[in-house]
Amino acid sequence: MTSLDLQEVITSSIHSNIFQNYDIDVLRTDLIHPVVSGNKWYKLKLHIEEAKKMGKNTIATFGGAYSNHILATAFACKVFGMDSVGIIRGEKPAQLSHTLQAAQQYGMLLHFVSRYVYDDKEGLKKYFNSDCFWVNEGGFSELGMLGAADILKECDNPEKYSHIVCSCGTGTMIAGLLHVAKEHQQVIGISALKSHTGLESDVLKLLPSHQQKQPVIFHNYHFGGYAKHPPELINWMNLLWQEVQIPTDIVYSSKLFFAVKDLIEQQYFKPNDKILIIHCGGLQGNLSLPANTLNF
Repeated sequence: MTSLDLQEVITSSIHSNIFQNYDIDVLRTDLIHPVVSGNKWYKLKLHIEEAKKMGKNTIATFGGAYSNHILATAFACKVFGMDSVGIIRGEKPAQLSHTLQAAQQYGMLLHFVSRYVYDDKEGLKKYFNSDCFWVNEGGFSELGMLGAADILKECDNPEKYSHIVCSCGTGTMIAGLLHVAKEHQQVIGISALKSHTGLESDVLKLLPSHQQKQPVIFHNYHFGGYAKHPPELINWMNLLWQEVQIPTDIVYSSKLFFAVKDLIEQQYFKPNDKILIIHCGGLQGNLSLPANTLNF
């Protein structure tokens, strides 16, 4: 189906004192495409296929001002000859974020709604009353989950890992990983949102009944909330780049890698564990930072 010119996803090993030289591999899904980066493509691809099958020419979806999903949807729709609509959380600002500016450039029609109205997704779908194919925020659906399950296919011998660690927003990716993980593997999620207390139950909604195992999600690595990036996080991102040459973003991946480091320090992992970190991409969020804030 694809004409996105997807690139090879590589698995790289990292050996560094900051991770106490634990056995850690990183699945670099951030390399798959410069715009439809990381897990965004996996969560979108089956939605696009289904929309095409149904004869729908417009995809409508939801997201915030810094949503990688919004940008990825806009670009993918442009490539596949489809129209796109973005329902954006919050009043329209005087200056659009880099993310929303790019989404507009790729042809997405943006509609801004208050946070109160935004929470009524079903009401919004009825209000627009258009012949759109609707995709939930972050691709949250069974289609998104099944697409995310394909992420581990990018790995050679994924069964060798004892732990698979990923970022969590809506929970779609971790649900997909749980769907295909083996019995001996623990899938761990690092939530990027503050006080997202319903995340575990959201994940379970996507999984079939025979897989209703409580997901392991840590909620204390958000650094103040979604997209919050205090100086200590920026310092960590620069240190990580200096040590292992892996670029991260201020929303998801930087907090993911920090969590792995902290969990190692807390002896959550055993020295003989083999850990796979899923780099979920989405580096465009860093464009909101002042020039030269980051060393990469």
